[in-house]
This record gives sequence, C-alpha cells and structure tokens, in this order.
Amino acid sequence: MSTTVVGILGFLCIAVIVVVLFQSKTLPSVAFIAFPAILAVILVIGGYYTFENIGDLIKAGFSSTGPTAALFVFSVLYFGIMTDAGMFDVIIGKLMKLVGDNVIGVTVMTAVIALIGHLDGGGASTFCIVVPSMLPVYKKMHMRPTTLLRVAVLGMGILNLMPWAGPTMRAATVLGIESAGLWHTLLPIQIFGIILVLGHAILAGVQEKKRGAGLAGELAKSEGTVTTEESSSASGTNELARPNLFFFNIILTIAVIAMLVWGVFPDYLPFMLGVAIALFVNYGFTANMHKKVINLHAAPALMMCSTLMGAAVLMGILVKNVEGVDSVVTCMAGIITQILPDFLGRHLPIVIGILSVPLALAFDTDSYFYGMLPVMIGIGESFGIAALPIAVAMVVCRNCATFISPMVPATLLGVGLAEVDIKDHIKSSFFYVWAFSILCMIFAIILGIMVL
Repeated sequence: MSTTVVGILGFLCIAVIVVVLFQSKTLPSVAFIAFPAILAVILVIGGYYTFENIGDLIKAGFSSTGPTAALFVFSVLYFGIMTDAGMFDVIIGKLMKLVGDNVIGVTVMTAVIALIGHLDGGGASTFCIVVPSMLPVYKKMHMRPTTLLRVAVLGMGILNLMPWAGPTMRAATVLGIESAGLWHTLLPIQIFGIILVLGHAILAGVQEKKRGAGLAGELAKSEGTVTTEESSSASGTNELARPNLFFFNIILTIAVIAMLVWGVFPDYLPFMLGVAIALFVNYGFTANMHKKVINLHAAPALMMCSTLMGAAVLMGILVKNVEGVDSVVTCMAGIITQILPDFLGRHLPIVIGILSVPLALAFDTDSYFYGMLPVMIGIGESFGIAALPIAVAMVVCRNCATFISPMVPATLLGVGLAEVDIKDHIKSSFFYVWAFSILCMIFAIILGIMVL
C-alpha cells in the first residue's frame, strides 16, 4: 500500500469522524475508537502495518493521553468538592458585586484570566484555572459555556506564542534557532493578538447581552431565576457546605494551582493530593461521606475519561510512528505537498496561514511542526522563499486553533470541565478562530514579518 493511499485513508477517517460527531450520531469516545480501528484493519490488510504495529501505536497513544485523563478525573473531583463545600459561592458573590449585571465585564474578565493563566504555556492547567472559576458565573448570568470556551481558547492561543510554549519551541528547533529569537519576531503579532482577544471578549459580551443574558436579563426573567442572595442562602442549607472552611479551601486551591504552575511534578499530582486533603479536612475520616461526595461527580469524570481513552486510539493509529514506516499523518502531509499548485507555492506562507486552522483539526502539534514544517520549508526553498516566513505562518495561524482541535488532549479536558460537547465547541469557535488567525497573518504581512 502506497503512502498516498494511506494519506487519503487518513483524510477519509478524519472526515467521517467530524461528520458523525457534528450530526450527533454517536459519542466522541465511540467515534474515536471505531473509525480509527476500521482504518487500522484496512492498513493491516493492505500490508502497511502488522497487528503488532497497531498494538504498539495504540500503546504509544495511551502514553500521551493517559496523564491528561488522570488530570481530568482528579481536577473534576477537586473542583466538585470545592463547589460542594461552598467555596465558589463566596467567590461568585464577590465577582457579581464587581461586575454586577455587566455581561461584557464577565467575558472580558474571562479573557484576562485566560491570558494570565496561560503564561506558563500549559493548556490543561489553564483550563483548570479558567473554566471552574468562571463557569458558575456564566450559569448564574445565563451565558453560554461555549462562549466561555471561545473567549478562553483565543486568549490561550495567542499566549501560546511565548518562547517556552510548545509550538514556538518546536518551530525554533526545526529552524535551528533559539526560541527566544523566534519569539522576538512574533512579539508584535502577539501584542496585536492580545488586543484582538480583548476586542473579541467585548463582542462576545455584546452577543450574550443581546440574547438576554444577565442577572436581570430576558433569560433570567423567562426562567424565574432566584436572586444571588437567595441562591447563596439556599447553598448555606446544603449539608455538604463548609462555609467555616472557606479560607482553608482557598489556600488549598492556591497551593494546588501553584504546584501545577511550578511544573516539577506531573500535572495530575497536585489535584490528586488536593482531593485527598480536601476530603479529610472538609468531611473528616468517614469512608461513607467520602464515597458520597465522589459519587456526585463520578458521571462527568467517567464520560470525559472515556473520551480521552478513545482519543488515545485515534492519536495512536493516526499520529504515532513505527520505526522505518511513515505515520498516517506524515502521509497526509505528503499529499498536501504533492497537490499544491506552483502558483500557490510562490505564496506558500499565505497558503499555509489560510489553511492552518482547518489543518489543526487533523494534525497534532508534533506532527504539524516536526512533520509538516520541514516539508513546507523544503517546498518554499524551491520557490525561493525563506524558512522564517513559513515558520511564522505555521506558528501564528495554527496556534490560534490549538485548543479547538480534538487532536490536542487539553481541548478534551476543557470541553469536559465546561460540560460542552466538542462538536458544539468547534461549531461555536471555528470561524471566529479562523478569522482571528487571518487577521494576525494580515498584520504580520503589513509589518513585513511575512513577505509576499
């Protein structure tokens, strides 16, 4: 079986998964397992892989998504415990006093938290900071969680240009330069992007306000929602509430997040320790009470964990490598280079910039930069195009779409925390992200960073 056929089959697999999910024919976990498995069988029958190869690929896929699954399970449990204990009730009350009925203030605050939270370059940790802190506010003000995710992922995407972030480091490695040097080139685009992020946050707030969001908005009136004071009073009667431990829970949460940002330990360990400490301090040394609290949050944790396990099969079969054999994604990249017309080759950075967001849905970060970037640089050289503009196009425009891609495990974590289907997240964010990336590309062209 030729690499071209393998690449075509890879594109067909991705297309079928996207169509099935968008039409709500099945769950993501099932789609991520079933269709790559069918692809694997075809590749084995065609002689491209052996069954032993498929087993190794899937094991490799689990090695990349397993830690994220552990992170998700224990982060859901931790923030669930903090919600049960009433910590977020106090925080929400303070936020409500700060923004009042200002829907735009909430979306701008979301963008600012995402920008600050992503300074460490970790997508999973940023979602764990932004979503649990803002989702209760969005629910109380009748705002869509898809808006929360869209505002957050745009901010995270532009902050992902930092020199210690994965995409910039990967691109710098391929170029053979220091990542800080590449970042200095990208810095004006990043500043412009931050301005766009804040502008989009205002626009998102206006859109939510128009549809009736807010404490006293049309949605609140139509649903007969209780006031903030009534809600707080009701939460005080909850048998799991521990208002007297508010300051301890705040300190514990800050410690968990600080340990997460520190980066010395695996991402999931801070939440594992946090869950254990939170259970003992808030609910004593009683197994039945601990079981009751954990069972309250078991369903969403199990659902998202199954999705991540399915994604392990998807990433393993499509992305991972067997020694001496090109991966499916590498074959897909090869097809793109073969079909690219010469007249488009002369404007390769722009072509890459325009196609980066759609391609982000099919390529993970490693295969995109380590697989496609060297190939694109080679094509560019044949047309007299320098490597830097190509790298800039791939880093800037693809970064905008990082956290809407199902090939990025952190995306699955984010949609799980926000209680949003991944298809709804992509529907809500895709065209905004695409427009955002093209605006950043145009700005780079105006500055002369990307030469036509």
